[in-house]
Amino acid sequence: MRRNRILLLALIALPLYLSNLAAQQAATPAPEAGQLLLAGPQHPPLRLSLADLKAMPRIDVTVHNPHTNADETYSGVRLADLLAKLGAPLGSELHGQALANYVVATGSDGYKAVLALAEVDPSFHPGEVVVADAMNGKPLDPHFGPLKLVVTEDKRPARSVRNLVSIELKAP
Repeated sequence: MRRNRILLLALIALPLYLSNLAAQQAATPAPEAGQLLLAGPQHPPLRLSLADLKAMPRIDVTVHNPHTNADETYSGVRLADLLAKLGAPLGSELHGQALANYVVATGSDGYKAVLALAEVDPSFHPGEVVVADAMNGKPLDPHFGPLKLVVTEDKRPARSVRNLVSIELKAP
């Protein structure tokens, strides 16, 4: 009897869940090729082109890739600089409830990685999180780019998101 109730509840809840998920996905249209979509709870979505990113202040970071057993130097824009465009609480504003904010980075294949906002803020965390468009002085190849999220302090590159298409700032 209990099992039947659980199945009935699941059958009732599933269409509601799926319609809510579809509405969320439709609310933020996918970016065009070569664009990065930035979205946050307090700001309308922004679309940045590769040219927009190249015009911003840039840094280089070097990480060791255990898959190839080689060091790779990436060039790009600090994620914190991009999140500042959304009004993210960074620096002295990152305290209290803001420490529960997080970022979801999504690749064109649907791969997602999550970072705490504090991990992205250079005044809070020693690592760098970069939206890169070049590796070892050359544009990223089609397998990895045109954009890739690079996280320097990770022991494994599992939160590096290739073919990065969107960054969402979220608050609980």
